[in-house]
This record gives sequence, structure tokens and C-alpha cells, in this order.
Amino acid sequence: MSESLSGFGTSAGSVETHRAAAPDEVRCAVLTVSDTRTPDTDDSGGLIRATLGFAGHRVVDYQIVADEPALIRAVLQTWIDRDDVQAILTNGGTGIAPRDTTYDAIDGMLEKRIDGFGELFRMLSWQEVGAAAMLSRAVAGVAGGTLIVAMPGSTNAVRLALTKLIVPELGHLVYEVGK
Repeated sequence: MSESLSGFGTSAGSVETHRAAAPDEVRCAVLTVSDTRTPDTDDSGGLIRATLGFAGHRVVDYQIVADEPALIRAVLQTWIDRDDVQAILTNGGTGIAPRDTTYDAIDGMLEKRIDGFGELFRMLSWQEVGAAAMLSRAVAGVAGGTLIVAMPGSTNAVRLALTKLIVPELGHLVYEVGK
């Protein structure tokens, strides 16, 4: 196909070329944002780590922090500053409840947003949960040359985001970011 895909300026050939050049293994950090989860009860964080491992990626760090913007930003900044972290995947705190502050903490750090992630996630979620999908503030973007993807805390939502969006494109995303 010599024309660009849907007019977005990316030909099918270059997408395939980029995917072929993308790393097979991405070094990831996983952050669970919760006031109640522990390593023993963090099913969503466990699912993220297991799914990344099954897909051939490596989890280089994992933490749980309370839903406090300053704590979230501090962990994220530490990981952004590390050379061995190419992508950060978070879960929890992306809703609209008063204690849901992950989106607010991350959004202020992003230099580039990947709006398509949130849009596609909500579209896919709508097929499962209907109009309640609009309550999600799932977001992705780049900060300090590091990919950041923020998912809801629901295990079903994490599974959906990982299998349909993140894992199929993780290497390609990191290739494009260039870290």
C-alpha cells in the first residue's frame, strides 16, 4: 500500500518495518496505585507482570503506592531517570472518585500524549461494560523518553488493555519513543 493509512501519514510498509525493528524484549516497571492492595492481594499488578513475562518482556521493578499524587510522581520520576526502564505500566486510580489521582499525577508529567490508547481502551471497554466505560481516564504518553501507560485497577480492564492494546504494540511503541 503506497497510500498512507487513513491519511495519518504512516504507510503500511513503514509500520511493518518499525515493528520488525522493534525490540522483542522491553524492560518494564509496574506500579499499582492503591490504598488497600498488598503484594498478596494485587491481582492486577500480578496479571501485568505475568502477561509481560509470557510475552517475552522483562519486569525490572514493581511497587505499590497509595493514591497520592506526590508519591505516584516520585516513583514515576525515579523510573524515568533509570536507563533500564523503557516502559512504565500503572494500574489503579484512573476513575473519577475523589481518591482517583493517578491520571492527574501522570498527565502533568507527559510531554507527549498517546490519545489513541485511551480512546481505543474506552471503545473496547464499552463493548464489555457499556456506558460506564466513559468513567475511565486511562491514558498513555511519553515522559523523559519513557513510555507510560495508565490502566484502571480492575483485573478485567487490565487484561483487556494488555491483550488488545499494550502487548501487541509494546515493542513498536518503545521503538518509536527511542529509549
